[in-house]
Amino acid sequence: MNVDLSDISRRELRKARAKLALYESALMLMENKMFHEVMLEDICRKAEVSRVTFFKFFPKKEDLLVYFMRVWLTERTIEIDAARKRGFAAIRHLLTKVAKTAVDRPGLLPSLISFLAEMNMHPAMPELSEAEVRLLFPGHVEAGRATPDMLDLYARCMEEAREDGTLRPDISMDTAVKALFTIFYGAYLTAQQFGSEDIIGFYEAHLQLLEAVEAAE
Repeated sequence: MNVDLSDISRRELRKARAKLALYESALMLMENKMFHEVMLEDICRKAEVSRVTFFKFFPKKEDLLVYFMRVWLTERTIEIDAARKRGFAAIRHLLTKVAKTAVDRPGLLPSLISFLAEMNMHPAMPELSEAEVRLLFPGHVEAGRATPDMLDLYARCMEEAREDGTLRPDISMDTAVKALFTIFYGAYLTAQQFGSEDIIGFYEAHLQLLEAVEAAE
């Protein structure tokens, strides 16, 4: 898709393209590796970007994981809105994409979960420059500008589920949202511990605990 970049300076475009080159190189190098196994030198070499420039964009290597989360969640939000999915249908779309990511890049999710556990908090999503937004999300610039928030997404989906009668009436909104965070990370790790490739099956088993009986049948 053609993107109008005419009003963005060459300097800003160079910066955005170098940053995205580092991000995309890291993803390619992670196809069959854990993040800690990917060397910073290899990322820079593949992206043809210097270490000095790398640290201008990402103060530490692990910030690439947070950047991935920002881009990935924005892409999912765009898909959910475009398909007009709501409630548990939106959540299932999100989790199906998690399962696909786990197949495409087996080391990525464990690396991300491990990093989040070490941080002891959910990271703030990074702001993107206008050049980054247009390069990453052509055709969805407005959505790309909005910083995604998983908490807000879960709350919105559970409000919709309540409206649709698909959320168990004895479960509070706060409990439902917290359970979704637990499912997002925990069900994936449980599938790993069981040595199962049926990640979506583990997600589904947990989601059904939140759904009203009539909706699950």
